[in-house]
Amino acid sequence: MEKLTQLIARILNIDENSIHDASSPETISEWDSLNGILLVIELEKNFNVKFTMDEVMAVKNVSDIKAALKRYDVKAEVIG
Repeated sequence: MEKLTQLIARILNIDENSIHDASSPETISEWDSLNGILLVIELEKNFNVKFTMDEVMAVKNVSDIKAALKRYDVKAEVIG
């Protein structure tokens, strides 16, 4: 699995196979506000990016995370 999927699964403590582009706080109960903050911190650390508050607030699902990372030139094969 991609590095992004592995990271999300680790932070949310869920199976990697349950994560797809439409996965969101509405579809994954473990994706609460605290884990959302932890996810942002880990994304920034692991992909060497720094998101703006607007970017963080715009993310609604995994697909949005991928789009945000692509804007920072994170390679597609790493994020899926």
